[in-house]
Amino acid sequence: MPALPFIRRRNSDRPRLPRDVIVLGVVAFFVMVGFGVVVPVLPVYVATFGVGYVEVGAVVSAFALMRFVTSPFCGRLIDLVGERVLLAVGIGIVALSSGLVGIAHSYVEVLLLRGAGGIGSAMFTVSAMTLLLGSTASNQRGRAVGFYQGGFLIGGMAGPAIGGVLAAISLTAPFFFYAGTLAIAGLVGILLLRPKSREVDTSAPVDVMPFRTVLRDTRFRVAVLANFANGWTSLGVRSALIPVLVVDVLRGEPAWTGIAFAIAAVAQTLALGPAGTFVDTVGRKPAILGAYAVAALTILAIAFAPNMMILTVLLAVYGIAAAFMGTAPAAAVGDATAGAKGGRPVAVFSMASDLGAIVGPLVAGWLVDAASFPLAFGLAAVFLAATSAFALRMPRATAPTA
Repeated sequence: MPALPFIRRRNSDRPRLPRDVIVLGVVAFFVMVGFGVVVPVLPVYVATFGVGYVEVGAVVSAFALMRFVTSPFCGRLIDLVGERVLLAVGIGIVALSSGLVGIAHSYVEVLLLRGAGGIGSAMFTVSAMTLLLGSTASNQRGRAVGFYQGGFLIGGMAGPAIGGVLAAISLTAPFFFYAGTLAIAGLVGILLLRPKSREVDTSAPVDVMPFRTVLRDTRFRVAVLANFANGWTSLGVRSALIPVLVVDVLRGEPAWTGIAFAIAAVAQTLALGPAGTFVDTVGRKPAILGAYAVAALTILAIAFAPNMMILTVLLAVYGIAAAFMGTAPAAAVGDATAGAKGGRPVAVFSMASDLGAIVGPLVAGWLVDAASFPLAFGLAAVFLAATSAFALRMPRATAPTA
């Protein structure tokens, strides 16, 4: 695996990222390679069972629904078995269910298997983010989240392109590939991650902050809304509708979606380094304000793209905004919890994204069936713009300087 481009320290005074952060970035890489392979294929594969847009969206929503239902229990599971074990078990569940999707004989089987995969995904997501935030100091949290997101994005550069090639051979092959990359990710996690995360802010309270205190923090509430909007748009509308938009409106091949997503992933990856530095030095507030405003305008414009070239450019712009969208809210959650170890705020933060990904594809699919693509994408733009506006209430000094 090539080195992530933003891991290099620009000067000797910048603290090195903790080992667990590096390992989590590697795990994320292998997870996203497989996921990126499946993304361009899944909506088209589901459509081969003779179902409509709503049913296609339901498969995406089933994965997110089970993540949403499982997330509240992940904090207690972390206390019982630790982040490392829960991460590996979760990845194993997703790997098995994904492989079985490739041999499914009906739409119902695909729906149930994707739901089972959502259970494992919740275990992985909450345990990984809890470990990440608990392993980093406040003045390097943006870089750490950016590095972790970079693992996903570097995998995302290769994944959709590979998926497009595999889809030309068979619509089921990507699911077996996904299972294989997940197995590698699980082994890396169980072998290289420390059994328990370590506190790095020795001046921070060691007790878990009461959740009601976290909930009153404007930074946390903005982060939750931001993750909801991101889940609705990026995980829901973008993943569920753009592959169908390419095939049904632009009359393109499924492989074109993979290429466009890969280019967008390159743009997002290149922006992650500057985004992490911006979030840690300039602040969480301006990052959320600007990124979500740009994303709102871009996602609306995507619905009116006249050809694949314009669509690809718009996806690249959205990818640059997404670099900030994936970094700043998570760092704000770490700030709101004052570095204290606890899975509940992270679980709620994760659940917000899942809720958006559950409802988003269903509502967007219904809007496409009943009205048009622009209306479906326009509603997503409303949530993104609302996040940008709500961020005005955040305190200005949301990121300590290094």
